[in-house]
Amino acid sequence: QVQLVESGGGLVQPGGSLRLSCATSGFIFDFYAVGWFRQAPGREREGVACISGTSGGDGSAWYAGPVRGRFTITKDNTNDTVILQMNSLKPEDTAVYYCAKSRLYGSTLYRDIGDYDYWGQGTQVTVSS
Repeated sequence: QVQLVESGGGLVQPGGSLRLSCATSGFIFDFYAVGWFRQAPGREREGVACISGTSGGDGSAWYAGPVRGRFTITKDNTNDTVILQMNSLKPEDTAVYYCAKSRLYGSTLYRDIGDYDYWGQGTQVTVSS
């Protein structure tokens, strides 16, 4: 049974940092890409970052323009966990953040919601003074 569980959200002041974790189980972690998405009130869900299947290596990563240079996505193959380190947070980063597993395995980076088949329940991130 595939499961993804996000944690690490919370309230932070502008300019602050948060570290989101996505704990996974039920699939061969090395083989699949994992993506982070977010959805703000009244807006569509959007891609934030993706890390490819690693097959024992580090994998490649993609970042959406608004977060590039501030967010970092990494894979912990020992614990089957994906980390999203978020620095220099802005009020416009406020959203529910979701992680998801790609439908297909390999080294491809997947950016669209339709490329993912299993999702976590989400974790709230609020950036406010």
